[in-house]
Amino acid sequence: MTIKLIGVNHKTAPIALREKLAIGHGELEEATRALAATPGVTECMIVSTCNRVEVLAVVDEPETPLGDFLSRYFGLDAALVAPHLYEHRDKEAVHHLFRMAASLDSMVIGEAQILGQVKEAFAAARAAGTVAGQLEPLLQCAFAAAKKARSETGIGASSVSTASVAVDLARKIFGSLEGRTVFLVGAGKMGELTARHLVQQGVSDVIVTNRTLEKAALIAKTIGGRAVPLEQLYETAGEADIVIASTSAPHPIFGKIHGQKFLRRRRNRPMFFIDLAVPRNVDPALNTLDGIFVYDIDDLQQVAAAHMEERSREAIDAEALIAAEVERFCQRQRSVSAAPAIVALQQKAEEIRRAELDHFHGRLGALSAEQQATVEALTRGLVNKFLHSPIHALKQAACTGNSARIESLCDEWSIVPAEDEAAAETAKSPTENAEARP
Repeated sequence: MTIKLIGVNHKTAPIALREKLAIGHGELEEATRALAATPGVTECMIVSTCNRVEVLAVVDEPETPLGDFLSRYFGLDAALVAPHLYEHRDKEAVHHLFRMAASLDSMVIGEAQILGQVKEAFAAARAAGTVAGQLEPLLQCAFAAAKKARSETGIGASSVSTASVAVDLARKIFGSLEGRTVFLVGAGKMGELTARHLVQQGVSDVIVTNRTLEKAALIAKTIGGRAVPLEQLYETAGEADIVIASTSAPHPIFGKIHGQKFLRRRRNRPMFFIDLAVPRNVDPALNTLDGIFVYDIDDLQQVAAAHMEERSREAIDAEALIAAEVERFCQRQRSVSAAPAIVALQQKAEEIRRAELDHFHGRLGALSAEQQATVEALTRGLVNKFLHSPIHALKQAACTGNSARIESLCDEWSIVPAEDEAAAETAKSPTENAEARP
């Protein structure tokens, strides 16, 4: 069995191609079943996000073709997709999966969404019946490794998007955002996103204004707020703790004189202006007023960049942690490969022990229950001591990936691992099989 992973992501393919390969959440089960129908695929899963589409599969042979699945499924020319594909096998595939789940392969290192998206892909594969004994433990270990990376390093500690940075700054200014009022001025996408982030953090009231009242009402409805006409701009702004300015006005709409009036009305309670517009909507002079804090788009991006640098430093520790988790998983998988031989060895030893006890049963005579328990304990103890070295040798061979050594030891001890018993039965001559029948 071989683990293979193929895909495209934001590093290898332009968005125009990723759009053509994107699989919606509702279509994921169907696509996974189609992948499972590919000859040679025994287990599989598909991860599809705005930044990547990846196929993870357990295949019968290393050369089982997976590279053309995406082009076939979407009816695209394979020559269009192939140059953008990457492929990993076995340990490299495991390493890529662990890094992806831990967001180390994301456009923004430390972002939390990817782990949830991989879990959704896993759930879809489970629902499609395409995961079993190979992918199940692999994905569980990937989730555990990703959680460990986030809890033991700081890759997710600092916000890196402009919107999330603005929310963090607001929290530092006001402490809790519970009960705060936000005034969104303009209908820009970034302004709306920032308002959504603030709502998620507990602000109680969102007011929206725009040159077109209908558009303001539409945005307000989607974020649970209320709309006011643009004519009430300055009256409403004085009520707000946080003002998000995102209009296309060619000059500042909030000047120092406005700030002074706001502070008097608010009895010097602080205000936070988030200026997302270019040209700026808020005169930088407001920053000179005690109690008013102004951050423009450059300020926010500089803070985000500093946080990104901090995450990059933390990512070094996270990479080391993930590498260690990958090695642990692979070593555990290699040790599992010795399990059938160990079981067969233990079974053979037990058969010999029982046969010898039966052989000497007559000589021992009638034994009490206590004497029988003593004989059992004595013989089992001897067998376990004799098996210690052979089992250790099998485990060592497995840990180093030396399958030839395992086979050699099995031949030396005349044991047939459990998973090979059916093949051994099939390999018998027709005469032997006939003799074996009752």
